[in-house]
Amino acid sequence: MVGGGPDAFIGGVHRMAAALDGRYDLVAGAFSSDARKSHDMGGELGLDPSRAYASYQEMAEAEAALPAGERIEVVSVVTPNHLHHAVAKVFLERDIHVVCDKPMTTTVEDAEELCRLAAERDLVFGVTHNYTGYPMVKEARARVRGGALGPLRKVIVEYSQGWLRTLLEEGGHKQAEWRGDPERAGVSSALGDIGSHAHNLVRYITGREATRLFADLGTVVAGRRLEDDATVLLELEGGVRAVLIASQIATGERNRLVIRAYGADAGLEWSQEDPNRLRIVDPHGDETILYRGSPALCDAARAATRLPGGHPEGFIEAFANVYRGIADAVEARSAHTSATSRPEPSHTALDFPTVQDGAIGVHFIHQAVRSSRDGAWVDMNWQPPPSTNEP
Repeated sequence: MVGGGPDAFIGGVHRMAAALDGRYDLVAGAFSSDARKSHDMGGELGLDPSRAYASYQEMAEAEAALPAGERIEVVSVVTPNHLHHAVAKVFLERDIHVVCDKPMTTTVEDAEELCRLAAERDLVFGVTHNYTGYPMVKEARARVRGGALGPLRKVIVEYSQGWLRTLLEEGGHKQAEWRGDPERAGVSSALGDIGSHAHNLVRYITGREATRLFADLGTVVAGRRLEDDATVLLELEGGVRAVLIASQIATGERNRLVIRAYGADAGLEWSQEDPNRLRIVDPHGDETILYRGSPALCDAARAATRLPGGHPEGFIEAFANVYRGIADAVEARSAHTSATSRPEPSHTALDFPTVQDGAIGVHFIHQAVRSSRDGAWVDMNWQPPPSTNEP
């Protein structure tokens, strides 16, 4: 792991998710830019002191020099945004698979480079858009793409938080500080941090790319350097209309991620704060509630379900489903190096966001910033370089 040191919330989440299925062992890390903090964190996590590194560069070089059976196979990148590209690149260049937090990079050019490197090196590169790991999100995808709603007409997605309703960064709040700093967060705060999840969820469930967008990005709290509130109008393939809302100043909201999709025949709704249910509504307004754990759900939803119905599953389990899919892909790669034919994991095992998904998310952020700046609709006619990310 690179990043995830003291007081880093998401690093601990990644470690829990990776450990849940027993598929990963954490054996090395550069947990902080402060060498002492990195060493101490390694000790807390039970690592060999020689593998708690002072920098990610030192870690990449030392691990790559170890025999194949001893060096790390995968690196998890959980640093602030501005380091994602540099860290991922140095490990890809040493033939080490990558798991990277979102947004994958701060520039489109850097995203393109990671796509090309992953393809050239034939390496697995997963991006932790972890909300795709929820069983009922997979069920929503199956129903929308399978035509259960009829021809798709409208999608509304909202990710609202209230934690930045005041200027927290002025008081030294670590997480607020880097998210509000263009040098570390990139060109966007609210859209890059949570709007990227919302955009990815629309793509994942509908299977449709945005063809153009119109964005209004605003800074509500005086003194903040990046936007803390965003509204984006999207036109999806096939002329489907969509609205995306991302806000960090919605007072009282915690992690209100909600998506609604409406077709000619039915609609559906999923909420991340009530993740084990999927609401279906017919043209008369009559509701059907589907529950996680039901045998009537699609294969992908059932494969992502860990506990019997009535035992709630949530954020960590969804995150772990992404890590499990990446582990399947990495093991398939490893088996291929010593076998004449590559084993074929199931289609549900390969259900995780790839380096291309990460690149499309970066392009979305930059086009939204451009649209807001120019006060105009902008086209989304761009595709990332191809990759051999599937085993």
